[in-house]
Amino acid sequence: MSVSNTENNQQNSEVVQQDENHVIAERREKLKAIRETVKASGGAAFPNDFKPEHKAAELHAEFGGFDNEVLDPKAVRVSIAGRMMLKRVMGKASFATVQDSSGRIQLFISKDNLTSADSEAIYDAFKHWDMGDIVAAEGVLFKTKTGELSVKVSTLRLLTKSLRPLPEKFHGLQDQEVKYRQRYVDLIVSEETRATFVARSKVVSAIRSFMIENQFLEVETPMLHPIPGGASAKPFITHHNALDMQMFMRIAPELYLKRLVVGGFDRVFEVNRNFRNEGLSVRHNPEFTMMEFYAAYTDYLWLMDFTERCIRAAAIAATGSAVLEYQGRELDLSKPFERLTIVGAIQKYAPQYTLEQLHDAAFLRAEILKFGTKPFDHAGLGALQLALFEETAESQLWNPTYIIDYPVEVSPLARASDANPEITERFELFVTGREIANGFSELNDAEDQAARFHAQMKAKEAGDQEAMYYDADFIRALEYGMPPTGGCGIGIDRLVMMITDSPSIRDVILFPHMRAEA
Repeated sequence: MSVSNTENNQQNSEVVQQDENHVIAERREKLKAIRETVKASGGAAFPNDFKPEHKAAELHAEFGGFDNEVLDPKAVRVSIAGRMMLKRVMGKASFATVQDSSGRIQLFISKDNLTSADSEAIYDAFKHWDMGDIVAAEGVLFKTKTGELSVKVSTLRLLTKSLRPLPEKFHGLQDQEVKYRQRYVDLIVSEETRATFVARSKVVSAIRSFMIENQFLEVETPMLHPIPGGASAKPFITHHNALDMQMFMRIAPELYLKRLVVGGFDRVFEVNRNFRNEGLSVRHNPEFTMMEFYAAYTDYLWLMDFTERCIRAAAIAATGSAVLEYQGRELDLSKPFERLTIVGAIQKYAPQYTLEQLHDAAFLRAEILKFGTKPFDHAGLGALQLALFEETAESQLWNPTYIIDYPVEVSPLARASDANPEITERFELFVTGREIANGFSELNDAEDQAARFHAQMKAKEAGDQEAMYYDADFIRALEYGMPPTGGCGIGIDRLVMMITDSPSIRDVILFPHMRAEA
């Protein structure tokens, strides 16, 4: 049965490809004819001298509420350009719908209304234009009998000939992959996709505004690092020819941003691209966007309050509300975010474990193995508790929840708690079962940091490929003295997923990474 279905799908795909090739060949012939025509008249097949003065959405907003009794005396002249998405040819008069970056508007095209001397030739040419062609039109606004705001066209031009047909339908699993690979087509045909990336832009703009309003300085730090640092992750490795040295794509900007705090910039932030040579999933892309910030004379408690306000402001800027819907469930960002320890979260969401068991390293190691995860041999009690949390509780954290007090051994850059040196003043923010942010009171003791780096080196030698390297220059920077500081990174892609109700990270990245096409 499956073989038969595969064969049918392959045959259907071949038929579609043959049909598309035929259409492309026809359109190329049309373009060839256009080139010959304009060559004889001294024109251009792809003219670049038309400058539209209006957008579809602006026209609908300003004039959509008027009827012809108001519009006719006004004689509102408009100049627009866009991609032709619909066309209905009806003898001496036709309709077309064009789409610009703001929306769509209808054109009414009649030989009698065209004002140029060769109006009949223009109209005949229009009848052979195709969906996807980019056209320019000038005329006056009016309402059709059905009440649709339209442009009564007086001049009409073809600006760009489209050689490939637009898809008639754009759904299903196979097409989902095409949407990611050919985002330009997805943006043309899907209003939902365009809305998602408009919302993403609003989120990033709102975050920038929020940071600047709170006296943060936006900075830029290197993307090529001599030593990968700032996070526990496997880096991409490259080579700089002129310097003849191995370099690493940035996995995090943290160590450079903290150098700036040492230098005297008390509040800095960066909207940055990071690269991690790890797996692909609905939550992971090899390159992703984060907003990372550092504030001198703050701690992780201040950071949690600030991060909460920042995320809430971004959601409101993009959607108008702090109460959202994600995958059919309400998501409330308006209330104070919950705070739980790792053990507290396990007790709440996996109550089958006793407190005694959660402090028994041998029990935890055996329990984690049942989930198919093998802890590192050097993993201590805190790391084992964290591993069990990730298996049992993390996915259940729907509404915003801060998990706090991470163990020192998995937090090599975070300040240890004065009350309990085994844990750090660190949090991770989870929403819809996913980590959205990670922050902590920064470790500013140079000697302690050097010791943590040495411990990470031992972990790497023991097989932990994500353990950190020793960064001697960063230690030197700390030796000059860094004030007490709090720092946090917010994952922009996952935040946008949450705000736009997108199930996959690929839905919110314009050009996600994919396997090579067969």
